[in-house]
Amino acid sequence: MKHLSTALKVLAVLLAAATFLPLIPTNLGFVRSLDFPRLQVAIALVSCIIALLATSRDAVALPLSGAMLAALALQASHILPFTPLVATQAKAAETCDAGGRVSLVVLNVLQSNRDYAAALDVIERQSPDLVLLLETDAGWQSAMAPLRERYPNRVEQPQDNTYGLLFYSRLPLRDPTIRFLLQEDVPSLRTTIELPSGEAVTFHGLHPRPPGPVHSSAPRDAELVVVAREVARTKGPTIVAGDLNDVAWSRTNQIFQNVSGLLDPRQGRGLFSTFHAQYPFARWPLDHVFFSEHFLLADMQRLDDVGSDHFPISVSLCRARRAPVLQNAPEASKEDHRDARKAVEAVR
Repeated sequence: MKHLSTALKVLAVLLAAATFLPLIPTNLGFVRSLDFPRLQVAIALVSCIIALLATSRDAVALPLSGAMLAALALQASHILPFTPLVATQAKAAETCDAGGRVSLVVLNVLQSNRDYAAALDVIERQSPDLVLLLETDAGWQSAMAPLRERYPNRVEQPQDNTYGLLFYSRLPLRDPTIRFLLQEDVPSLRTTIELPSGEAVTFHGLHPRPPGPVHSSAPRDAELVVVAREVARTKGPTIVAGDLNDVAWSRTNQIFQNVSGLLDPRQGRGLFSTFHAQYPFARWPLDHVFFSEHFLLADMQRLDDVGSDHFPISVSLCRARRAPVLQNAPEASKEDHRDARKAVEAVR
């Protein structure tokens, strides 16, 4: 029992550290990565508190339990907005005129995954207007050739470094551009999409490099800020989608939303965790579709496993004239702008 109590105390310290370390303003990949498993850490905290109090009530166990309760409260504050317990940020569309409806499937295919048929099947079943595929190399470009008949408009940037992208559109595109915003081997897409109604929508497809034990979060953070500022200047109907290698509840994501003014359909609905597809106990929301207040949400789904480490995500939007009245777009504070400036300066 003594050894178990000691092990639980060590675990308690580690869980508390995993909770509070991300509060440090740093670009260290190890620290930034701790933003991801907040739900898993919260579950572990609950289990550890119960086990520790059941096995020990000494002068160390009680303060540790208090620290874990504080950590649990912090983790819950991050997760709660992405549950049905709070109001939705993006409001639902009760009806939608066909001229204003646009649907999108986003999928990080996992470059080494060669189950092309599964990806084609899920796209065929969903039949979205737009398809954004990430981590696509020349093999994926060749295998996705059947999409070209149904999607006459496309942008293809295959790469063998896990940052290639393929974009297919049933809707007309204007000035599609592949850009390398901050890193010469990490592309992003910007284009204008023409809705059936004829209205123009700006679309950004992103896949920034993730933080990791040996990778700084600075390039990812700065790329999101650069795009957020661009969206804020554009001000018209806008969609930003992709594998952002960031979770919905992170400070970086908060800055991105507040600066851009875009809505997150997850808020008030659920996590819709897309990664890791093969490990149910280790999943978090990495793939996103954000949109401006000009749209209402018609539908959102996490789709079936296609052999990747990511699940596809499907979102349908409705361009509605009354949408800005029904929704409150996020707004940036002075602190948000300050942190955004620091994020860009850290790279440039």
